[in-house]
Amino acid sequence: MSSAQAQNKGEMPIADVVRLIDLVNYQDGSVVSRTIVKRSTGTVTLFAFDEGQGLSEHTAAFDAVAHVLEGEAEITVSGKPLRTTAGEALLLPANQPHALKALSKFKMVLTMIRS
Repeated sequence: MSSAQAQNKGEMPIADVVRLIDLVNYQDGSVVSRTIVKRSTGTVTLFAFDEGQGLSEHTAAFDAVAHVLEGEAEITVSGKPLRTTAGEALLLPANQPHALKALSKFKMVLTMIRS
C-alpha cells in the first residue's frame, strides 16, 4: 500500500471519479455519516438522514457549507428555518446555532473550513 493510500484509508478514492451520493447509505431511523476527506485545513463529510431524523441545535467553531445531494431538509440557522432540496447549498457560519431535520430521506455533503 502506498503512503498516499495509507493516508487516504476510509476516505474517497484518490484520482478516481465517484458519485458522492453512492458513498453513504440510508439506515432506518438513523443518521449515517462518512468523512471522505480529512485534513488539518478542513473536512468533507457525507450524511444520509432517514425521514424525520436530524441533528439538534449546535454550533461549530468554523464555517461550513451544507450541500443537499438528494431529498429535502429543513436547516435552521440562528433561528431561521430554511427549506432545502437537492442541488441547493447554504453557508453555516461559525459560532451561529444551527440544526437539521430531514423532511424526507436526504443526503448532504458538509464541507467544514478550518481557517
